[in-house]
Amino acid sequence: MSRQTALVTGVSGQDGVYLARRLVSEGVRVVGTVRPGDEASRAMAVYLDGVEVVEHDLRDDAGFRHLLEAHRPTRVFNLAGFSSVGASWDHPQLVDDVNGAAVERMLAALLELRDEQAVDVRFFQAGSAEETGDASDSPYARSKARAHAATTRFRDEHGLFACTAVLHNHESPLRPQRFVTRKIVRAAAEIALGRRDELTLGNLDVARDWGAAADYVDAMVRMLQAAAPADLVIATGVTHTLHDLLVTAFEAAGAGDPAAYVVQDPALLRPSDSPTMAADPSQAHRMLGWKPTQTFEDVVAHMVRVDLTRLESGVEESPEYLYLG
Repeated sequence: MSRQTALVTGVSGQDGVYLARRLVSEGVRVVGTVRPGDEASRAMAVYLDGVEVVEHDLRDDAGFRHLLEAHRPTRVFNLAGFSSVGASWDHPQLVDDVNGAAVERMLAALLELRDEQAVDVRFFQAGSAEETGDASDSPYARSKARAHAATTRFRDEHGLFACTAVLHNHESPLRPQRFVTRKIVRAAAEIALGRRDELTLGNLDVARDWGAAADYVDAMVRMLQAAAPADLVIATGVTHTLHDLLVTAFEAAGAGDPAAYVVQDPALLRPSDSPTMAADPSQAHRMLGWKPTQTFEDVVAHMVRVDLTRLESGVEESPEYLYLG
């Protein structure tokens, strides 16, 4: 049997790194895409040993078809896109094109490939819990809902093996600092080391279902290995508030009571936000045999340990950080 090839868009992101490393370890040839000229992607190259990294803009339809023809993937994982809910309000058209319309064009290209060359490729779309939350009117959520609907439509109407994972929040040490979870973790580490004395945050009462990126990547792989495609919710089934995350991070860092350092700023509130986003992952358990292996506390403690190591060593990125005990 010839070696399988997987095409992973957004390979230098948190999920892309964990997924690519998982696939490479299983003997899969991985071709991963990054945004043209993206400086942040270069810093992540240390995690992508064994991956063939190519530049690709999701809006480039001809470029995507070329990737399919040149590399003949058996699986496509679409993890790339505009990922900030808050920033999506400032760029609604770009978000819709990159997160929504581009997926429709990807699916059309896969359908053409199947019909013209009798090549079947399994397609995974990274969806978001934001699609159905109270903030479902955000440009980000609408774009993800558009991609989800397209994936379901191409599966039901054309028989493509295409599926969407409705991914609830999941974290790792690779989460960029523009996300509030990493912002909190990094601040806890800096405060513990005496390198700062204040942390500015918005609403601490929002509740999310936080899991581990490594666990969620396992679910992605299982979804494309399943006998039939399906759209599934991937989550832990347990919610925590942002205040819980704050307290857990400060405790893991040995930084004491966060109340002494936190300043709340109403300007950091999103234009629209879901106060609570709970999830029922039971269908994924039944269909995939998938269950998370890491608790909320495990995830936060891991992130804190890595940021403490980063600060003390001066080394921002290292493959050791993915599994630092």
